Amino acid sequence: MKSKTSMLVVLLSVMSLLSSAVLSQDVTVVASNSEAADGLDLQAVAELFKDAKDLEAFEKSLNDPEVGVNNLDLDDNGDVDFIRVMEEASEDARVIILQVPLAENEFQDVATIEVEKNGEEDYNMQVRGNEVIYGADYYVAPLHVHVHAWPIIGWMFRPVYHPYRSAFHFGFHPVWWRPWRPVHVDVYRVRTVKIRTSASFTVAHTSRVTRVTRVKYTPTSSALVKRRTRVTPDGGRTSVTVGRKEVINPKTGKETTVKGVKRTHVEDGKKTTTVRAKKTTRDKPKN
Repeated sequence: MKSKTSMLVVLLSVMSLLSSAVLSQDVTVVASNSEAADGLDLQAVAELFKDAKDLEAFEKSLNDPEVGVNNLDLDDNGDVDFIRVMEEASEDARVIILQVPLAENEFQDVATIEVEKNGEEDYNMQVRGNEVIYGADYYVAPLHVHVHAWPIIGWMFRPVYHPYRSAFHFGFHPVWWRPWRPVHVDVYRVRTVKIRTSASFTVAHTSRVTRVTRVKYTPTSSALVKRRTRVTPDGGRTSVTVGRKEVINPKTGKETTVKGVKRTHVEDGKKTTTVRAKKTTRDKPKN
């Protein structure tokens, strides 16, 4: 009996130590606004961007299962999605788009990294979470860091520069990449907090970069995203529906596709709905 009791005491002691080890890592979690947002910690993304030599290296580290920053499964198919990196530029402003191809001609923008140059050593940046995934006004901004000293900044703002375009698309991935199963959100948070140990970035709810308005960029959303309901920080409830509808005109034979995002916010009994849609018309494909 004594032997069993001793073993139980030892087991409980080990479990207590393991729990303390996890809890002592000082895991600071900012409540995300959606289930999908739990799959990509934008502070960890910012750390990868800060340390990358160029956007190709950043794209690789972002999708590296050994690094473990990407835990997104937007279409809920049981596999982590590949995030490709695209870029738009205008003079001294850059917008880097993190985008998931979910099918042929179906894309979901997850976040943008926005950088502006104000002077020789005066740069500003922020990571903006896409509204469908993170809710409205979700930003990650640097804290007391010298942005101009990052290797990737010198690479992006060199004299002769062409915006980066990922070579990968739906069904075509790097040879080193294989899909893997997403981990539980608690495991993911402990994993990413190790990447955020430098505490170089913080979550904000106001934009700090202004020149990106010069860059031609329109967020892309897909109806294939399965996880898109969240609670906003102000206590109201916001739901976002991404839709797609195809209509064929019997007279003209033309096919019209309407893709849009409807955002409904309810607070104190008042409901506000905004709709953003894009319509394209083409000849009906022949069978």
